[in-house]
Amino acid sequence: MMPRLFISLGVVISICISCDEGGGMSGGEPVIELLAPTTLTISNLGQNSFRVEWSSVTGADFYEVTIASDDLFDNTVSPYNELRENSTGLNVSNLEMSTEYFIRVRTVIDDQRSDYSITQTVTTLSEPDGEPDIALKEVATTFKVGMAVRASRLNGLHAQILEKEYNSLTSEFEMKMNIMYPRQGDYDFSKADAIVNYAEEHGMQVHGHALIWHAATPSWVENFAGTDQEFEDMVKDYITTTVSRYRGRVVSWDVVNEAFADGSGNLRNSVFLQRMGPDYIKKCHEWTRAADPDVLIFYNDYNMVTDDTKRKAALSLMDEFIRDGVPVDGFGFQMHIAYNGPSRSRIQSAANEVIDRELLLHFSELDVRANPGNDLSSLTDTRAEAQKKKVKEVVEVYNGIPDQYKFALTVWGLRDDESWLLDFWGQADWPLLYDKNFALKKAHTGFVEALQ
Repeated sequence: MMPRLFISLGVVISICISCDEGGGMSGGEPVIELLAPTTLTISNLGQNSFRVEWSSVTGADFYEVTIASDDLFDNTVSPYNELRENSTGLNVSNLEMSTEYFIRVRTVIDDQRSDYSITQTVTTLSEPDGEPDIALKEVATTFKVGMAVRASRLNGLHAQILEKEYNSLTSEFEMKMNIMYPRQGDYDFSKADAIVNYAEEHGMQVHGHALIWHAATPSWVENFAGTDQEFEDMVKDYITTTVSRYRGRVVSWDVVNEAFADGSGNLRNSVFLQRMGPDYIKKCHEWTRAADPDVLIFYNDYNMVTDDTKRKAALSLMDEFIRDGVPVDGFGFQMHIAYNGPSRSRIQSAANEVIDRELLLHFSELDVRANPGNDLSSLTDTRAEAQKKKVKEVVEVYNGIPDQYKFALTVWGLRDDESWLLDFWGQADWPLLYDKNFALKKAHTGFVEALQ
């Protein structure tokens, strides 16, 4: 008798039925023949990684995946030698560039294994030619391109890139009160002078950042022993002294930075609010304009795209200033964002609220986190492409606003390993346009493509 085949739930059961010597029927034990996955597909191919997915087999307990560098599977790649996988897909990494790999999968049910699937081949990508080396300031024809700097990094490769790429500088932290006015009656403008002098020597503008910021307040100011009026006089003297020193040399100032609390329309409970009252921002703007009648005055804050309540409260204060004749020229969105948000439409909508008030808009501190979920140990090609897309969206939105409301788009740091985000979040990330080796990234190309 011929064997009869019963196919059920991805398992082939072969039962051999034969006649005994007396002509009777004798049934043999079922022989289980497992099915292997019928298809293998490759995606997310990179220089040292790819993803493999296979069709499911009903009833499978798990699958064994083997990857090798030869078609006989004599040279398997660790740890992918009959690697157990409960799902129907696997991210493969730590491979060699420009190398052909062979993949096969088999099904396991209980202690039985199927034959191997068909063998799939894939070749990892080669070393890229590199991103196009196009200077940002050459393609940004309707606004300034800025960079956050430190006085100690105005030399070497930093200086070469600054001079090639940028025409606007912002001090990362050395033009804040705790650095410029560390002790009462004792100013220290050495770092600020170095930045301003460097900018003038290389034909760059300087955006002053920031006269008043709660997180950069010297301890002697926090613990000021005089009366409230003496405190106010001290702040006025500090602003007047600083702005006058750079009159005609610093084109603009973030006068009061981050004055509103997160998630509310309330002013942050800083020492300036406590000692000077809710009009302290108005007074600081007026003292700045008195010290330099031509300087541009900005209000600057973070989460201006995502925190609607906070943004509307800040813009409402700007409305009051415009109505009452209090000096204000522009509004800064810090733009500390991520590859997966906020959306382009939300950025555009928030930008429109500033433009509707006929204020200058400054995208003032752009960085784009590539690892907000802490799911990467290195920057993958896929994530780098997503970061590039977000940078491109941001620049396209900014470039699309009417020219008369553009001020500058400032990137908050030159290369990945120098970003403030690493210490702030305590995890790996690659949020800038250059990598740690001063090499251009896809994010830089996204910036350029948005302007071409």
